[in-house]
Amino acid sequence: MRRTLLGLYTYFEFFFMAVVFVGPMVVVALTAKKDPGMRVRGRWMRRFGRTTSALTPLWKFRVEGQPPSGIDHESYVVVSNHQSTADPFLLSSLPWDMRWISKESLFKLPLIGWMMQAGGDIPIKRGDKRSVEQMFEACRQTLAAGVSVMIFPEGTRSPDGKLQPFKDGAFQLAIEAQRPMLPLAVFGTRACRPKGSLWFGDAKAVVRVLEPVPTAGLTADDLPKLKEEVRSRIAAAVDALERDADGAATTDLAVA
Repeated sequence: MRRTLLGLYTYFEFFFMAVVFVGPMVVVALTAKKDPGMRVRGRWMRRFGRTTSALTPLWKFRVEGQPPSGIDHESYVVVSNHQSTADPFLLSSLPWDMRWISKESLFKLPLIGWMMQAGGDIPIKRGDKRSVEQMFEACRQTLAAGVSVMIFPEGTRSPDGKLQPFKDGAFQLAIEAQRPMLPLAVFGTRACRPKGSLWFGDAKAVVRVLEPVPTAGLTADDLPKLKEEVRSRIAAAVDALERDADGAATTDLAVA
């Protein structure tokens, strides 16, 4: 009964906050046009993510690790594993500006799609060459403006929480733009809302900021090695977070 009531409350709260935010976000999108990195617009989307997450008692989020110094004006290609639709809400707690790459179909949804458009997120239609080219161009302009871009290199949510193979796009972008990569490790969001589920669950989730990976001097020939290095770092961090969570759960049971 508790989970049902809190789930219904969370649905209502998310919908209500989307209604509250969408108007101001559209106004900002129409007025903040001289902003090539769409920094101001993106901050509104992050405020929405932080606010809605804080207002649901089902989710407890935290951030571990320190961002690179200078990330406020130096851009990175940020990559993370992808466990749940709750990931963007958790990552909204990160203290720097980013533009997100998301599948085009999400931009067509009522409210949340309108907010993604107003927030300056970058759409991509999988398998569409023109869409991919437009996405890369938007990313290059964003990075040149000193704003980071955020990509889930798995391409979709993991059905079981395990790390899937990474696609090349994020690594190609980082090498072409000669911008460092910033890996993130997410754990716990799958319990917030597993893939295929329409319901919300209790969850304590964490994102750990890892050390940047430089790309200066790398070429296309170095892409496989770069991809494997970044994936290995994320996989190791996710495993460590899982062990920490298991240890904490064991301690809680022992105390109880």
